Amino acid sequence: MTILSGPECSTMAEVRAGVDQVDRELIALLRRRFDYMDAAARIKPERGQVRDEARKAQVIANARAHAAAAGLPEQAIGQLWDDLVEASIAYELAEYDRRVTKS
Repeated sequence: MTILSGPECSTMAEVRAGVDQVDRELIALLRRRFDYMDAAARIKPERGQVRDEARKAQVIANARAHAAAAGLPEQAIGQLWDDLVEASIAYELAEYDRRVTKS
């Protein structure tokens, strides 16, 4: 099936195919994002440096601003990014611990 843009869709099958494609693309982007968490876990010399509340606030503020500029609900996007950053921190902590345990 050809994936149409949202405005081109005229059936729910087309909408669902488009959403499924976007979800696959989002997963690939998340893999890329988490690759950076792997790098951070490798680079940071101390476990306590994994959580950085100032950086977390900056990332969420950036996401909210980009969402607003794109006409998306910035509060909802802010909550999604809060969850994403917390998941990223948990992942990075686990990777840091795995790296340190291997050493």
